[in-house]
Amino acid sequence: MEPSIDRTDPRPLWEQVAAEVRRAIAEGEAKPGERMPLAKDLATVLGVNRNTVLRALHQLRDEGLLEIRQGRGITIAGTPQRGAVLVRVRDLVAFAHKNGYGQEEIIAMIEAVS
Repeated sequence: MEPSIDRTDPRPLWEQVAAEVRRAIAEGEAKPGERMPLAKDLATVLGVNRNTVLRALHQLRDEGLLEIRQGRGITIAGTPQRGAVLVRVRDLVAFAHKNGYGQEEIIAMIEAVS
């Protein structure tokens, strides 16, 4: 994976880094179970601050695409489809909680639909 960023792009650098990793996963350049380069190495290659890369990686972790484990590094955890489903699940859970439903009730509803 050889990500690149465009300093003339109006998007924040961390979003560009995240987009490059998403693209690599979507195109099969980075597969589930594979390890990511260290954040400091990725930052050096891209010419950005390590914190910029870490922000992108944490966003991808929140999307379900990466798994970050202390002492074990960062691995590709899923596919873009899994990440998209996870985003919708989070939206559903937030919506259900806002409307007074608890975790058990949400699970019961999902099981009833399945």
